[in-house]
Amino acid sequence: MNHLPPSLRTVNVTRYITPLREGGSMPALVEADDQFLYVLKFRGAGQGKKALIAELIGGEIARVLGLKVPEIVFAELDVAFGRIEGDEEIQDLLKASVGLNLALHFLSGSITYDPNASTVNNTLASQIVWLDCLLMNVDRTARNTNMLMWHKELWLIDHGASLYFHHSWNDWQHPQRPFPKVKDHVLLIKATELKEIDQQFKPLITNEVIHAIVNLIPDEWLTDELTFDSIEAHRQAYAQFLETRVAHSDFFIKEAQDARATLI
Repeated sequence: MNHLPPSLRTVNVTRYITPLREGGSMPALVEADDQFLYVLKFRGAGQGKKALIAELIGGEIARVLGLKVPEIVFAELDVAFGRIEGDEEIQDLLKASVGLNLALHFLSGSITYDPNASTVNNTLASQIVWLDCLLMNVDRTARNTNMLMWHKELWLIDHGASLYFHHSWNDWQHPQRPFPKVKDHVLLIKATELKEIDQQFKPLITNEVIHAIVNLIPDEWLTDELTFDSIEAHRQAYAQFLETRVAHSDFFIKEAQDARATLI
């Protein structure tokens, strides 16, 4: 299971099918030149390229850990799409997103995970809570689980709300940064094996793996941050945060266990 992530494929968006308005960033269902359907995340949406970076890092770390995530690809959007769309809001979004975006393979026939209708065992629940504590993912709640059931298996989607510190880069170097939102995690009550999962997962997220994932981030997504003197410094800040977060995983494990104890 311990492997370096492969290079992401790049596809060209050929057809805009429909907006998926349940997402705050207005993703869309599109078709690409490989004839597959994708959920496209736009660089011109509210959280911009930072959400794409979080999606990329979170999804590929989950994949390294053996969790199920739809294939992530880079998606080129041509300027022509902004000219033919009738909806002005969508037209503006398309125009602002010309160039390289991010997309996830569309799981046709999947349904949103409902904790009242589907069962997740304690091991898988603990694995997902561990991942989300590492990433500080605030968006895996009962109201918005960001998980799908597909062919009777649980798939993780939408990690764009992870790594939320990068919207300001305040105190990002602190490895024991609190993550109080873990108390709202939809699977926390079932996460009874966090210590065991920590022992399994921690050795998998090596510095080599972290740098391989961070190096997937396109340079053009790292150009607008005034906190850093260079693109490389910006890129390495993500690596440094993840390295220190993994090294101090005992802190976020205890935080999650304490939060879970209040639910029992």
